[in-house]
Amino acid sequence: MELNNILVNLKIEQLTPMQLASIDAWRKGKDQILLSPTGSGKTLAYLLPLLNTLKEGEEGVQAVVLVPSRELALQTDQVFKQMGTPFTSMSCYGGRPAMDEHRSMQGIHPSVIFGTPGRMNDHLRKKNIDASTVKILVIDEFDKCLELGFQEDMSEIITKLPNLRRRFLLSATDAEEIPQFTGMEKTIKLNFLNPDELIPDRILLYKVLSPEKDKLETLYKLLCSLGSASTLVFVNYRESVERVGNYLHSKKFPCGMFHGGMEQDDRERALYKFRTGSIHVLISTDLAARGLDIPEIQHIVHYHLPVDEDAYIHRNGRTARWNAGGEAYMILGPEEQLPEYINEQPEVYALPTVTPKPTQPLYATIYIGKGKKDKVNKVDVVGFLCKKGKLSVKEIGKIDVKDHYCFVAIERKKLANVLNLIGNEKIKGVKTIIEEAN
Repeated sequence: MELNNILVNLKIEQLTPMQLASIDAWRKGKDQILLSPTGSGKTLAYLLPLLNTLKEGEEGVQAVVLVPSRELALQTDQVFKQMGTPFTSMSCYGGRPAMDEHRSMQGIHPSVIFGTPGRMNDHLRKKNIDASTVKILVIDEFDKCLELGFQEDMSEIITKLPNLRRRFLLSATDAEEIPQFTGMEKTIKLNFLNPDELIPDRILLYKVLSPEKDKLETLYKLLCSLGSASTLVFVNYRESVERVGNYLHSKKFPCGMFHGGMEQDDRERALYKFRTGSIHVLISTDLAARGLDIPEIQHIVHYHLPVDEDAYIHRNGRTARWNAGGEAYMILGPEEQLPEYINEQPEVYALPTVTPKPTQPLYATIYIGKGKKDKVNKVDVVGFLCKKGKLSVKEIGKIDVKDHYCFVAIERKKLANVLNLIGNEKIKGVKTIIEEAN
């Protein structure tokens, strides 16, 4: 397939020097390690070489791409589909029945699978995948995938893929050592990291001083002062996500919560609302430091200090994607100091004397209890909302149609009237649940 057509499909004008170097290095036939900052386009830097290696008409799974989170599996699979190639793909991850994925495999016959290590191991153990056809292995965020918690799964997966010919490892941070079980032998290593630049110059770093050890009130004041700009707040524990989120809700501050202990549907709902502007603040563990690609995130807030330098780099990498700018804020309690790996002395961010009221998001999200499997698509949703809900197309935002339900962003000022108009209506002749997504 022509590269120009792929770029048009992805709405990208041209490749970066890093991406071009990656394509060129892959042509040399060796295993490859690519180190490049977050937000620099690493996904395309391996998908394009991978595409050049896939063979049309060849049966079975040709390539397995391992990623550390469900969100990254879904996200990368979506990018691959948007490229418009002749090859089929699917994502595999925990949190849903493996049997359903196996049924999908039998219908889709994917050439590429994007999966989390645990779920890929499950399919290989059950022989749901013919391991003998897999020739290419990609490990995205390899420093995370090769951590001790993942190593047993990773080693088992690679052992079960007897005919691997090429391996491609990528990350924004280097690993001290590449385990022998990866089978990396003749290797080309491309390093686009600048060791003297922990975060890009286009990210402004501030410190926010909290007079109390409990930093909740300081966080609230900071978020109110940042207005409606998209903001990610990082904490170190799942319980802290709930505590911070519940506190903000008690102050009538609209926000979402995101961590690995949540049900997959709830995680998807929170991400959808964040992406569409139905909420402009998302509270998360470091799970969101690697699995999200939302170009418009303006602010990163470190409510808890990052556990290490790598976490700091990946968190900050959620803002200033590609060539955009962004700000990062480090909230420090009375006894906390900046980590040693931060060399610069950031400016103190002065909180306003009078705290502004929380800004209400421009959009609200509607949940419709029918999706692809019910033969409902985006055109149906737009037609339904325009005809029955009396909305104009301009008042409808992003639509996300899942298998059994869909989310729709509409202008918040229209929400009450729309719900009143469509509450008892049928979509495509079928009665279903229609409500605000909380």
